Order: sequence, then structure tokens, then C-alpha cells
Amino acid sequence: MKLHYHLIAQIIRSLRDIFVDRRYADKVVEFAFKKHPKWGSRDRRLFAESVYEVVRHWRWYWHLAGLPDAEHNQPEAITEERLWYVWCAYWIMAGHELPFFDEVVHVRRGAIIERSKQEVSPAIQASVPDWMEARLNRELGQAWIAIRATLNQPAEVFIRVNTLKTDRRSLKTRLAQEGFITETIQDIPSVLHMKQRYHVFGMAAFKEGLFEVQDASSQRVAPFLQVEPGMKVVDACAGAGGKTLHLAALMQNKGKIIALDVHDWKLNELRKRAGRAGVDVAETRLIEGTKTLKRLTNYADRLLLDVPCSGMGVLRRNPDAKWKLSDAEIDRLIIEQQDILTRYSAIVKPGGKLVYATCSILPSENEQQVQKFLAAHGAEWTLEEELKINPAETGHDGFYAARLARKPAEPTPASAAVPTTEPSAE
Repeated sequence: MKLHYHLIAQIIRSLRDIFVDRRYADKVVEFAFKKHPKWGSRDRRLFAESVYEVVRHWRWYWHLAGLPDAEHNQPEAITEERLWYVWCAYWIMAGHELPFFDEVVHVRRGAIIERSKQEVSPAIQASVPDWMEARLNRELGQAWIAIRATLNQPAEVFIRVNTLKTDRRSLKTRLAQEGFITETIQDIPSVLHMKQRYHVFGMAAFKEGLFEVQDASSQRVAPFLQVEPGMKVVDACAGAGGKTLHLAALMQNKGKIIALDVHDWKLNELRKRAGRAGVDVAETRLIEGTKTLKRLTNYADRLLLDVPCSGMGVLRRNPDAKWKLSDAEIDRLIIEQQDILTRYSAIVKPGGKLVYATCSILPSENEQQVQKFLAAHGAEWTLEEELKINPAETGHDGFYAARLARKPAEPTPASAAVPTTEPSAE
């Protein structure tokens, strides 16, 4: 395979951005594509695959390059020279010959092959931090072995059909006519699986709002909330709105969804996506303090809490996260999750329901959080159902969701009834 020096040099610069400057891999790849608009599809594919594969197996390739393991995640130790060695280890293990670049003339192919045959710890072999290997072993036991292998596989591309504008059969036919092959998944009616990697955001059907990019596991969360047309729904950790738009489609664009988030830039993206999707029942509100939540007390028929989490179930999609995470950060997130579940649950009116969801596979972020909540609030709430998606069993992202029902209020005399009013955004 003929390699252009400028392309490999950009891979090295991008790896430096990720591991030294601690930037997000997807943003780094997106920036490189904008920087090199003349790259063809082959160069774009080679660049993206190389960056993500090195990030995914970073610790393993660092080891194969003959570098000290203790320094694999220390930014000051990740020099340009070492990045070239790591890339060489990746390229050789992929079955390619090294190019005749000055930066790689001293690399010994035989030494890399020999190191690949040596016995190393499971954490090095699977390219995960030691703290993560210990924590996942402790929380998941033997199940972690199969999950660990799955999370080191590249993520596949799934799209969610926007039923406000089309249906799955029609979209599948339309995409096939345009040369894009998809397949359905039987138990998730909104999903189409893209059989090959395409630049989906450039498709005409995407620009027309006929679909959104969303993993198959993620598409199971909104239906789990059991929304109906005409309901008052709050998506309290809405982000850029993937699940908000799904909820709107399930509600047939009837009723009202209030999408909350602490980041205004995410809500701006949600508004753009809602416009493209034809969703007009979603109102965005920035969480500016406790008053935002108090105004919504006892308001919602349904509440979605897709809480901040470790993202341990989506490492296939965000492999750089394992090099940015820490044990302490997960402990901090667990405290934040319990706080959100406790405080935001007041948004649900008596007789309503909420779904607590994460894209994590850690019991400490999932069922243990629900158990803590019920231990403190069991007189008012009951657990209806849990959804646990194991990435090793499905091949999709790892997800968890629990649907909780708030008990109906005690009947009050008609004379004491207070009319329900729409909460103000002021």
C-alpha cells in the first residue's frame, strides 16, 4: 500500500492532540477532515481507521513499540518520536510493510513481532488502564472478559428512522436506490443497520430529516418510557437531543416535551436537529439553578433521566474515554447521579413514571443507584422494569434503564383541588 508522508504525519499530529493535549478523538478527526478537504475517500478512511485503532489499542501498541508501560498515559512522556514508534507497531501488526520515511528507519520489525508473542497482563493485552481492569473485574466478575473483548471492536453504524416523515420500509428502499445497503433489526422497529461505512451526514435523506444516527441500544430507551401522544414529558439531561427527537416521534408530535440541559450549546444543536426532523413539540430550557426544577414540580407524565455517566458501555464508539477517565471521576459521577435521581424525580406528577438511564455497564452506576433511591423513597416509588443491554451479547452499545412509577396521590375533596397550570420558563 502506497502511503503519502503528509497523511501519516497528520495521523501523528492527531494522536498528539488526543494523548498529549487530551482532546476528544472524534473532534480531532473532524478537524483533520476540514483541514484537508482534498483528501479522497481512501485517504479519509485510512486516516480515521488508523487514528481510532491506535487509540483503541493504545497501551498494546505502546508495549509493542518497546516503550515503558508505566509511561503510556503520561502526556509528558508521549513525544513525537514515540508516537511514530507506536504507529509503526500498529502498521506492522496490521500486516503492512513500513514506508521509507526517515522517522521509521530505526524501527525493527522483528522486535515488534517478537514482543507480540510475549505473555503480558490482560490489561496490557486488552489495552485498558489497570484501575479499569480492577474495577470491572470487581463489579462484573467473569462477564467482564467477554465484554472487554467486545468493547475493543469498532462500532457499527445504526440509524433511527424518523417516523414523523417516513417509515422504515420506505427509507430502506430509498437508501437502496441511492446505493446505500441497510438491514433491519427485528426487535427494534426504528432501526436500520448500515452495512458499510458511509458519510451518512452528507446523504440527502439525512438532510431531509428522514433519519438520525443513533445506536440500536440507545433506540430502546425512549420506547421504554412508555410515552403516548398528548403527554407532558421532560427530558431532563437532553444533551443534543437524540432521545428527545425519538420521544417526539413516538408521541406523533402531539403533546409537549421540555428538554433541559446545563449546556446551552447542546440545546442549540437540539433546536437545529428538531427543525430538520420536523419536531415542533420540544421546548428547550437551560438549567440555570434550582428554580428551573422547582417550576416543574409535579408537572410531567413522564421523565427521562439519561444521566451523566462513565460511558463504559460505549467505549467502542469513544475509545479515547478510557484514557481520560479515572476511578475518582466515576466515584464523583455516582454521587452526581444519585443527586439527579433524587432531586429531579419531583418533576414527575403522582401516577407518572420516570426512566433512569445510563450508557454504562457498571452496577454501581445502574441497578445499585436505583436500589439506593428506592431504599430512601420506596413509600412513593416502585420499580416496574429494568433494561440491561450487555454489549457482548448484542454487539451493540452497553446500556441500562430502569422504569420507576410514582404512586398516585391520595384522593382529595373537590373543593380542595388546585388546577394544574403550565410551568413558566421565566
